[in-house]
Amino acid sequence: MGFLSIDNVTKSYGAVRVLHGVDIEVEEGEFLVLVGPSGCGKSTLLNMIAGLEEISSGEIRIRDRVMNGVHPSRRNIAMVFQSYALYPNMSVAKNITFGLEMHGTPKDQREAALARVAGMLQIENLLDRKPAALSGGQRQRVAMGRALVRDPDVFLFDEPLSNLDAKLRVDMRTEIKKLHARLGTTIVYVTHDQIEAMTLSTRIAVMSGGHIQQLGTPRQIYDDPANIFVAAFMGSPSMNLLPARLHVSGQGAVAEIADAEGAPLRLPVRGNFAGWDGRAVVLGIRPEALTDPGGADRAARDVVALRNRIDVTEPAGADTFVTTTLAGRDVIGRLRADAEVRAGQIADLAVNMDKAVLFDPETELRIG
Repeated sequence: MGFLSIDNVTKSYGAVRVLHGVDIEVEEGEFLVLVGPSGCGKSTLLNMIAGLEEISSGEIRIRDRVMNGVHPSRRNIAMVFQSYALYPNMSVAKNITFGLEMHGTPKDQREAALARVAGMLQIENLLDRKPAALSGGQRQRVAMGRALVRDPDVFLFDEPLSNLDAKLRVDMRTEIKKLHARLGTTIVYVTHDQIEAMTLSTRIAVMSGGHIQQLGTPRQIYDDPANIFVAAFMGSPSMNLLPARLHVSGQGAVAEIADAEGAPLRLPVRGNFAGWDGRAVVLGIRPEALTDPGGADRAARDVVALRNRIDVTEPAGADTFVTTTLAGRDVIGRLRADAEVRAGQIADLAVNMDKAVLFDPETELRIG
């Protein structure tokens, strides 16, 4: 039994079902990220945990207490919104402690809690300001302080960093990560940003169309995607997905694709592919598994040398991204920053087939 249990939960608006039988067990102290594209149901699920949306069927339990029908004020949860939702006419200090005051917390306890979270978030010098005088990052810290001061069972974050600029998002991700490590609190965090999901979470629930597509650790989600949607959604740049034909024999299995000139290229794949000989498959290769020979993983068992035309180069500081052609598709590789490649040349590349995955083109599920 999890600390937070989401048991076969559905949500419908009239005849339209937007969540389909969601099952998740969240352990105490876990950082669960709900990630997926807009409209996938992740914010709806978060609002149901908070009590802001009614549950159509199923149960949500916190500390083994059924939350169905329980008012949000009685759930001992704290929520940080995308819009910050600060009171504009109140000071920072008042915004943080207002909820405690409404719950009748004595003044000395409110002040002690304020001092604790202000120090933790390094906003002591902002306590007398109004929200209008704060930057976006400062407002987000205040919104987090208002949640932290209550010492809830569960923290809920609804896309809290989406209004911040790129650098500030990275800084605030680090702050949230450090905060979780320090407090050991249970967090459910909604985002459409898969980088946030990968860097913050202890586990990720990838959602699409109101279904949980895969639930696992960041490493499981990234290395062993359950289907094509997860493979394509998680990762930046996303996984290369190529039409291939699988050949299985007593010596093993190979996925056959065409190189840039249309010549057949046979790539070894590992797994249980009984019944798949001669069938069409989708071959998935992460950009970092297509690199320059010197950058290939020396511990890999199956690295295939390849000479292919480079169509585009994109220097990106620590890496150089290249676009080439395989199986008639644009394919992105991640090379070392000092790799000497240029558009139009035929370059030596290396494909780490240890990292390759195969999918059924009909069901889009992982095979092997």
